[in-house]
Amino acid sequence: MAARCLQLAALLSFFSFSGALPFPLGPETGKSPTCGYESCHATQPDMLNVHLVPHTHDDVGWLKTVDQYFYGDRNDIQHAGVQYILDSVVDQLLKNPDRRFIYVETAFFYRWWRQQSSSMQQTVKQLVEEGRLEFVNGGWCMSDEATTHYSSVIDQMTLGLRFLNETFGLCGRPRVAWHIDPFGHAREHASMFAQMGYDGFFFGRLDYQDRSQRMGTKEQELLWRASESLTPPMADLFTGILPNGYNPPTGFCWDQSCDDPPIRDDPELEDYNVDDVVNRFVAIANSQSMVYKTNHIIMTMGSDFQYENANLWYKNLDKLIRYVNAEQANGGKVNVLYSTPSCYLQELHRANSTWALKTDDFFPYADAAHDFWTGYFTSRPALKRYERISNSNLQTCNQLEVLGGPDSRKGPFGEGDSQTLKEAMAVAQHHDAVSGTEKQHVANDYARRLANGWLRCQVLVSNSLAALSGSTAERIYCDNLNISVCPLTEASKKFSVNVYNPLARPVSYPVRLPVNGSSYEVTDANGKPVDCQVLPVSSSTQEVRRSRGSALRELLFQVEAPPLGFTTFTVSLLKDGPPPASTSPRTPTSIQNKFLRVTFDPATGLLSGLSNLETKQSIKLTQNFYWYNASDGNNAHSDQPSGAYIFRPNSSTPFIISSSAKTKSIQGVVVQEVRQVFSPWVSQVVRLYSDRRELELEWTVGPVPIGDDLGKEVITRFDTSIKTSEYFYTDSNGREMLRRRKDFRPSWTLRQSEPIAGNYYPINSRAFIKDEEDQLTVVTDRSQGGGSIHNGSLEIMLHRRLLYDDVRGVAEPLNETSDIFPEGLVVRGVVLLSLQPPPRAADAHRPLAQQVVLQPLLSFTEGELHPDTRLEFSGLQAALPPAVHLLTLTQWDEDSLLLRLEHQFQRGESKVNSEPVTVNLQKMFSTLKLLGVSEMNLSANQWKDEMKRFDWTPQTGEKPLLKAFQDRSVWEVTLRPMEIRTFLLRVR
Repeated sequence: MAARCLQLAALLSFFSFSGALPFPLGPETGKSPTCGYESCHATQPDMLNVHLVPHTHDDVGWLKTVDQYFYGDRNDIQHAGVQYILDSVVDQLLKNPDRRFIYVETAFFYRWWRQQSSSMQQTVKQLVEEGRLEFVNGGWCMSDEATTHYSSVIDQMTLGLRFLNETFGLCGRPRVAWHIDPFGHAREHASMFAQMGYDGFFFGRLDYQDRSQRMGTKEQELLWRASESLTPPMADLFTGILPNGYNPPTGFCWDQSCDDPPIRDDPELEDYNVDDVVNRFVAIANSQSMVYKTNHIIMTMGSDFQYENANLWYKNLDKLIRYVNAEQANGGKVNVLYSTPSCYLQELHRANSTWALKTDDFFPYADAAHDFWTGYFTSRPALKRYERISNSNLQTCNQLEVLGGPDSRKGPFGEGDSQTLKEAMAVAQHHDAVSGTEKQHVANDYARRLANGWLRCQVLVSNSLAALSGSTAERIYCDNLNISVCPLTEASKKFSVNVYNPLARPVSYPVRLPVNGSSYEVTDANGKPVDCQVLPVSSSTQEVRRSRGSALRELLFQVEAPPLGFTTFTVSLLKDGPPPASTSPRTPTSIQNKFLRVTFDPATGLLSGLSNLETKQSIKLTQNFYWYNASDGNNAHSDQPSGAYIFRPNSSTPFIISSSAKTKSIQGVVVQEVRQVFSPWVSQVVRLYSDRRELELEWTVGPVPIGDDLGKEVITRFDTSIKTSEYFYTDSNGREMLRRRKDFRPSWTLRQSEPIAGNYYPINSRAFIKDEEDQLTVVTDRSQGGGSIHNGSLEIMLHRRLLYDDVRGVAEPLNETSDIFPEGLVVRGVVLLSLQPPPRAADAHRPLAQQVVLQPLLSFTEGELHPDTRLEFSGLQAALPPAVHLLTLTQWDEDSLLLRLEHQFQRGESKVNSEPVTVNLQKMFSTLKLLGVSEMNLSANQWKDEMKRFDWTPQTGEKPLLKAFQDRSVWEVTLRPMEIRTFLLRVR
């Protein structure tokens, strides 16, 4: 074991972890476990084997909050109580060793486990070790796949799998990924699951046309090649599409929530039904086998929050197995068995077949001709932004816990922790959380959890910054800077701003602070003055902040922050300084810096062009705001309305909000602004900073008016001179880019029935359009939906306000209001535009997107700082190379850290940065002494060199053999395009 870690000097016991070993532990009983593939029941090679998988699908919030679901509260909304499900299942598993059950959502199981007695915990461990209770997927939740960012997905999976690993050892490690409910499936998710060591992946939802065609060709089980950059089979994942979503076959649901008759097996009964049940079941099984490839099929015996009275299910399943198998004596060819997804997968692997190869994704998803689930890509845009901000805060909190050492957890500001925010962020990844498809009170609960977690992290961050700077002065955090609210900066005559940069490279960042003075001096950590600018608060900001702030002006200056570190600026009010910038009512014909020129049409106030002065590129570019009239369900073609899930416009032509904008412009040394007002409920600020190569558009939308009884889906659209030929590109969970084509699916023949909604795709962090000469990339600050409906055009949906439910279960219109905005929610956001030649575009948009995801954290201290205060710090000896992103730096145990480094470029997308890069781990950190290193899989629950997965052969060629790349040494690690490597570091 010592060979797994390079030790310095003496061989230190690197793996003396306290209960947090990343590798599997054996059972405490001393007996060999028979879990996983060893626990599977025997099958019959000459029969049709039907694998019955008892399961429950327990949403980590949806119609009820997480707490309400766990305790079984608010059953007037939905009858569901997770604690009773687990109680009942364990009781029933103990009554028959043949029975099986799978469990998925670790957030619920963790809570239930902590409430059990030690004897019950031992009983459950025995069930797990014998394979009778099996964990699948194993993340904190079953994450959404369209609206989640890959970094948060990795975090929530790591959190859940770590608990299972520490609690159950080898037998707690899931072999199968299980996403039975998410509404479409992302290629990046499949890539991540492969790198986490899963042997296979099962899901329930795919487009109805895609399913129909796959049934005809028996390709509902396939090999998904989930990366164009990673060498196969590194991101290859066997993928199975379940036959009935995740529900049991019709007529065979025996939960207390179901109405199907039980098996009445007393021959004396008038309504004895064993023969009927057996015949119906065999007919369904044979029918299902006609659309799958092997003599093994799977049936999901359960559904949402089922098994609260598990006796009902198991008593009837026991009978079903007994009576169907009894027919084998009469020549029957169907064999039924209790099973799990991993046991079913093992039989498919043993078939030694070849499988259809897929390289695209499963978006968008439609379950009928006019029912495209593309609305949730944008639903609840404020929550989507808050989740993204919370991720940035969490990464900063994790990093500063490491850099500040033990004093960060318990210091001058009290006891802080990152765990509360980790759990809140993990819950927020659920497919009815950040997706925006929950009831309003549940959305409020998700936001409350994130806010509470951030408060706990603020204490930790303050302690850490105190330890690193030497100053115990109180730190203030202003979470409403986006609407120019910060009581300290508004009232103070002198204060300092600490800017912490969570990226592993220096960043230039505009700081914008609400103030009431007219002139200020800003000095950097070396006491040198920096350019600053005072400008009036915009009218839209004054409207949206209501009574929450009183600042009349904003102070703006540019900061340069060191990698993984902080710098400090001092701000002082001047008595006799220059007056603040004034606004001009005229629309300028252009604004420009040394990198960009932006032109406007003076007659309309709208954008008219964009030029890159460095590369001598120019494109025509107009931008405006529109809304689609949401269908109310009273349509000649379909009764499907728009709702939280579904986007269904009444017409393919959106309504323009205004063909012109009222404008005001501001010229200054730091920024040039053109403030556009399109209507009382839509405005925008176009910003060009003096030293930036991208254009910022800050949009404000709402309250969306509904006095006309029309639901509205609001978009912004960029129309350009770029010749796109119906192609455009979107990211997958913030990582690899996928090419899209209007009215087309790469792996099946589409009959398009919704020309707008059927061409919408998830945009997690960026989208672009391009031709041979020009690429326009739009970087977003949250997950949104969008598409290219017209050549040269890119549209992004910003906000939705709907008056009808879309009949997919949430039973509530997506009509968001709040105490502050009772007349309808106002949402503000930013998109960044980058114009580059296609061969250079990724060099700009890759780091830009990371900077939007991980923004600097500002904290404020009033008055003079102590003269001994350290004003600047970097946790790195030097910035990481441009191609390398520090994805994770977090405390794992008292003397160990978890580090993830990623190559953030795809293969071939950059002439400069799409090459392998080597990083020396020992020379990374400025304050940490590294004593040992060992590489883990992506989810940090296996040693990398012990991660073995099933091999699968595609129909299209030879079984790929992964070439083994050798690092120069254990400390010098090489990253190849799109590769993420995970390390456990022993540190002093």
